[in-house]
Amino acid sequence: MTTDAVLAPFIIGLPLAGAVILLLFGKRMGRVAGVIGSATVGVAFILGVISFFSLLSRPEEERAVSRHLFEWITAGSFQAGVDLLVDQLSIVMVLVVTGVGALIHVYSIGYMHGDERYPRFFAYLNLFVAFMLVLVLADNLLLLYVGWEGVGLCSYLLIGFWFERRAAANAAKKAFIVNRIGDFSFLLGILLLAFTVGSLTIGGVNSAAAGELTAGTATVAALLLFGGATGKSAQIPLYVWLPDAMEGPTPVSALIHAATMVTAGVYMVVRFSPVFEASGGTALAVVAWVGAITALWAALMACAEYDIKRVLAYSTISQLGYMFLAAGVGAYSAGMFHLVTHAFFKALMFLGAGAVMHALAGEVDMRKMGGLRKAMPVVGLTFLAGVLAISGVAPFAGFFSKDSILASAWFEDQYALWGIAVFTTLLTAFYMARLFFRVFEGDLKVPEGAHPHDAPRSMAAALVPLAVLAVIGGVINLPRLVTLEHFLEPVVGESHVPTGLTPWVLGGIALLVGIAGILIARAFYTTTAGATRRQRLQRLAPWFVTAVRNKFFVDRIYGRGIVLPGKALASFSSSVLDTKVIDGVVNGVAWLIGRGAEEGRHVQTGYVRNYAVITLLGVVVLVGILFLRIGVA
Repeated sequence: MTTDAVLAPFIIGLPLAGAVILLLFGKRMGRVAGVIGSATVGVAFILGVISFFSLLSRPEEERAVSRHLFEWITAGSFQAGVDLLVDQLSIVMVLVVTGVGALIHVYSIGYMHGDERYPRFFAYLNLFVAFMLVLVLADNLLLLYVGWEGVGLCSYLLIGFWFERRAAANAAKKAFIVNRIGDFSFLLGILLLAFTVGSLTIGGVNSAAAGELTAGTATVAALLLFGGATGKSAQIPLYVWLPDAMEGPTPVSALIHAATMVTAGVYMVVRFSPVFEASGGTALAVVAWVGAITALWAALMACAEYDIKRVLAYSTISQLGYMFLAAGVGAYSAGMFHLVTHAFFKALMFLGAGAVMHALAGEVDMRKMGGLRKAMPVVGLTFLAGVLAISGVAPFAGFFSKDSILASAWFEDQYALWGIAVFTTLLTAFYMARLFFRVFEGDLKVPEGAHPHDAPRSMAAALVPLAVLAVIGGVINLPRLVTLEHFLEPVVGESHVPTGLTPWVLGGIALLVGIAGILIARAFYTTTAGATRRQRLQRLAPWFVTAVRNKFFVDRIYGRGIVLPGKALASFSSSVLDTKVIDGVVNGVAWLIGRGAEEGRHVQTGYVRNYAVITLLGVVVLVGILFLRIGVA
């Protein structure tokens, strides 16, 4: 048995064991709980690195290894075991989940210091990582679904970790309910594939998609699976839970946005790309357009947001849209490349935002901040690296990954999608530069009573490595190396990108657009005439500005069109159907029986003479009936 197959269960088992230990004995450990939680994920990352090099040492056609642990479900000819698949795609996800996850754990040691439920927090983080590892290493859809639901449960526990705050409790419930809608669609897709294919193994489903599934069945199955992805990865129309999820502790936001839950949908679409391709292009077109529209939609909302964490949340939704756009045009490796680089710079910026909040007593309103780079140099410089990376400025990581998506869309003649993506690049650079200029540049401005200070060592220990990765992370897909694109080819197929002068022109356009967005933000927020320019721009389309600031009224529409009718139906069911109909029938039957029993009690007088009379009357009646029958005969 190969090294990677042997290590796969331990990669999941370490954080899972950490979660169990911390849940059972965490209260007795105190600060040691943070060290244990971080160590289990860190060691899992080391095992992932060993597995990666073990894969790399073998020929490309032998880099997929399945490890059977035990039988789970056997029903007739259908079987589903607890089987783990280690291949190029799953090992990339393992390295992202455990590597970035370990840094977030280390950061949390300082960030969550003093919290009364400190050990439980790390137990939930470990459990979150463990379920995500189950999801990406699963060799069949049922086990993948266990991990899928597991990360949903952990997101509920962590978003609502400070459940004493009403906003946090409501955000956790909203995330849980919205994801259940998507998960129901995902479950229907699994059941359809189980019925038509007869197997839920990844190899079995993808092989059937290549030859057995009809285009119609494949289209329905793919769209049902994608329905689940729109929930987990916060795409239109199920994106509304992710901005509210910012009510959880900042390390939770970083873990959800960078390394775990929201990447699950992208991974699933890439993993089952043959099913989407078997639809004849319909399903992939839906994926591409939903991704592109979501990217633009979320970027517009980020431009008008003042909450520092919510800006990053809308940014995540937008960047996930890029990944789905890439998958929709068949550029699966480009989508995965952006998933990896996004994990670097988005985790960095969320943790940087957490350091700002830590220094400003929890303040999140950018309008109450300014000039923090001088008081927080480490946080400011590392955050700047993240801003330049996501804005697509060369040579930062985001330039290479986002450029590969744009080039792929152009190569597939999807010029409208390319145009939307380029315009979204402009908006991305603008709103991220806006955030940086407002928070870190200008004169020092902090809320009253706040004493800004740089990140503590445990927090800086996570920020600096992530900043380095945000700067140099693009090297993992540079030509003439062991590129990510080439490494993933046996799983996702060969990537097709323009050659010759075209990619240089497209890259140059993307770079210039990103720089233009930063310069526009600088003109609006760092100059004396900036306020006048912003007011002049808002007067051009005040209705549009109002719509953007109100999140296009989507939450209000959902609230009035779905939530309120749902509550009204629940209230009617409780007060009328349950109380008056169901309880009325049950209580009515009980009343009739009780009334009958009450009347029947009068027969039992306790006097022997009464019983004798009744007996005599009965005898007389029986004898009379007998004589009547004899007479008739």
